[in-house]
Formats: sequence, C-alpha cells, structure tokens
Amino acid sequence: MKNVVRILAIIFLGIAAFGGAFYTIDETEQVIITQFGKPIGGPITQAGLHLKLPFIQNANFFPKTLLEWNGDPGQISTQDKTFIYVETFARWRIKDPLKYYETVYNEIAAQKKLDDILDAATFNFITSHHLIESIRNSNRLLGKEKIASAGLAESVQEQISIKLGRAQMNRGILEQAAPKLEKFGIELIDMRIKRINYVEEVRQKVYERMIAERKQISEQFRSEGKGESKKIEGEREKELKRINSDAYRKAQEIKGKADGEAARIYAEAFNKDPEFYSFVKTLDTYRQTLDKDSIVVLSTKSDFLKYLKGYKDVQ
Repeated sequence: MKNVVRILAIIFLGIAAFGGAFYTIDETEQVIITQFGKPIGGPITQAGLHLKLPFIQNANFFPKTLLEWNGDPGQISTQDKTFIYVETFARWRIKDPLKYYETVYNEIAAQKKLDDILDAATFNFITSHHLIESIRNSNRLLGKEKIASAGLAESVQEQISIKLGRAQMNRGILEQAAPKLEKFGIELIDMRIKRINYVEEVRQKVYERMIAERKQISEQFRSEGKGESKKIEGEREKELKRINSDAYRKAQEIKGKADGEAARIYAEAFNKDPEFYSFVKTLDTYRQTLDKDSIVVLSTKSDFLKYLKGYKDVQ
C-alpha cells in the first residue's frame, strides 16, 4: 500500500513538473522569462507552445496591442494669459518588453510615467503659444458666429497669425515625449489634445460675449426682416395701385362704350318718334322724382306738368 502511494505521489509530482514546463503565447502577447526574478534571454514574441524550466523559471506576459492613456484635465495658462482646462489622450505599445520589465514592470507604473512625461510636454506647448494655436489649424478667416462661439474678439484674426495650429502642436508634443519614453521600452504611437475648455471665470465671460453676439445677430436679422417686409409691402401697394388703375381704366372704357351705345339708341329712338320719346323720358323723370308723399308746387305753364294736364279727364 505504501508503494502505491509513493508511486502515485511521484506520478503527480511528475505531471505537475511537466505541466509547469510548458506555456502558451497568444498572438497579442509577448513574454519575458525570468529565473529567480532576473530576466533570462530576450523577449519571446512568437505565438504558440513554449518550454521553460518548471518551478525555477517564470513567464511574464505583456501585451503587444495598442494601449490607452487618458490624461486628467488640468488647468493651464496660455501665452496670452487665458486659463483653460486641457484634456489629452494617447496610444502606446510595449516595444521592448525587456526594458519595460526592468524599468516599469507593469502597466500601472507605465501609466504613471506617461502621466509625468506627456503632461509636462503638453504644459510646455500650451504655455508657449496663444490660445488660438490650440484651437485652430490654419489662418482661414472665420465668420462672426464661429469667432463668438470660441470666445474670441472679432479683431483676433488681425492681431494673431497662427504659426503652428492644433495639429502641429499635437505632433510637437508627440515628438518631444516619444524619446523620453523609449528608455522604458515604450513606443508612443499617437498623442492628441482631446478637449479644451475655459475655467469657470473665463467661461462666464465667454457666455456673456456669446449672448451679446447672438443678440446682435438676431437684431441684424430682425432689421433685415423688417426691411424686407417694408419692401414686400411697398411692392404689394404698388401692384395693388396698378391693378386698381387698370381696373378703373377698363371700367371707364366699358362705361364710355355703354354710354355711347345708349346715346346712339336714344338718338335712334328720338329720330323715329320725338313726341313718344319725350313722353317716355318724362315718365321716367316722374318715376325718379315723385312718390306718393311728394308735394310739388309748380306753375301750370311748367313743361314738367305738360303730360299731367287733363289727368282727371283721363281717369
């Protein structure tokens, strides 16, 4: 029984020792082998199954993929004495795992080194240039609305000429920081200014300037709208007078033609029977001037009553 236990123990220890001798490297990993805490040989980057001494050697895995770094927003004064909050980000990778292991060892320490070096480089570039250098990339003229939204004076385009611009500043920070990180086995791939914002005091002034600018723009729009309204109103009045004038002219033409035609008909009727025409016209005059309540005092010699003479005899 004791022999069986011994054999099983030997087999178990053998399996454990044999299993600890192998390790697997993924495509996204690289390994540094250490023996009693000291690196042995160079980095192992080839993916697959690898062998090491069990119990004595240890495999330290490091990523080969791009890693993130996000800087904490910090308050920085520009060359033109404007205080802003600057937030940055970067992408980096472990280029030399052996240097990386010997200097920083893990990602937490690496992030701390990145904080120190990248924040310092960003501070140097921001304080050495005007605010507009961190915002714009060229000297292209801006509209009033964009100038106001950036919190800049309208005369800023005449006062300041951009020498670097934001893209060049990003590149400059990258070039300044990258060599300082190489001694830690770190390769800086990209570095950007992610966000720029004003401190609270400056932000309030910017908002006030933006509000004033928007009010000025709105007043300009209202003024232009009123001017356009007056123009449309004038055109409408002009068109209305033209239409009324044309209508009056056509009405007078029609009326003139109608009066002429009526005069012609009256003339023809008068020529055919002047006495009857006179009688009909007199009756029309009676109908228009007299009613049941009318009282007329006239001489019997008046021509107005000549057709009423003998009226009782007729009745």
